[in-house]
Amino acid sequence: MAAAIKAINAKIRSNKVLDYVCSTHFWGPVSNFGIPIAAVMDTQKDPEIISGTMTGALVIYSATFARYALAVTPKNYLLFACHAVNFSAQVTQGYRYLNYWNWGGREKALAAKGAEAGKTAAETGA
Repeated sequence: MAAAIKAINAKIRSNKVLDYVCSTHFWGPVSNFGIPIAAVMDTQKDPEIISGTMTGALVIYSATFARYALAVTPKNYLLFACHAVNFSAQVTQGYRYLNYWNWGGREKALAAKGAEAGKTAAETGA
């Protein structure tokens, strides 16, 4: 049985594509892609639920590990892409957070909701 496993492993390792697909350089980033996918999907949600501290931490995390992915030998471009997408999504979330809480976005949203509620009340009351 051990000889069969050794033969299969030798066959896999002799093929460059299979060797890459069976490595942590492939499966690490693939399993890590859930984070940037969730971050991109969160850009469509209400900015009131964004955590500023968590977003800041994720920006630093993504920038650090994107650099790390290019510093290791061999360079891991798939991991770099994962962290670059996450960095971009987190910077977008950071902008949305600052716009909503610090730059008047919340007031504009509340005013728009108030105007919409007044318009609806006037239509139903008329």
